Amino acid sequence: MASARIPAVFTAFSKTAFTQTAFTQQLRRLLVLCLATVLCLGLSACDGSQGKKPPTISPEDMALIERQAEGFLAARNRLPELAALVNDRNWVFTANLIHGPMQEVGREMSYINQRLLPADRPEAEKLATALKTALAQLDEAARLQDGDKLRKGYIKVASGFGLYAQVLPTQVQEDLKQI
Repeated sequence: MASARIPAVFTAFSKTAFTQTAFTQQLRRLLVLCLATVLCLGLSACDGSQGKKPPTISPEDMALIERQAEGFLAARNRLPELAALVNDRNWVFTANLIHGPMQEVGREMSYINQRLLPADRPEAEKLATALKTALAQLDEAARLQDGDKLRKGYIKVASGFGLYAQVLPTQVQEDLKQI
């Protein structure tokens, strides 16, 4: 008789333990689900994107860019004159134009690049370097009196001016009537 009671007690105890274990497992799952939901909502609310404005160029920087862009565009406007000198193979006046009115282009692009948005700077630096290199090659072709290199150098210079002008902020292009 005692042997019949032990399995019954054991069975009743194991049913109760099983019921409590199943209940606690369900409770844990519910608790983990609630915690995960709270964390997701908390993290998405704290990402800071709601009040964040897109980066913009300050009015002071925009004024400086515009002032430097005027010099850059004045040099670009001398390209037809440079083309005529290249076509005439006028070595001396080609070099004079490069070392005179176009000499400040590198400095102007440097000042502009410093004031652009950080995302735009790498492309602007690359284009500025390409234009300065093309000007140096054009100058070298004039010094060597090499007509073929002079013509190819002019094409690179003209292309470089056009590509770099596209880097200028839209507001500057509008203010200087480039658009």
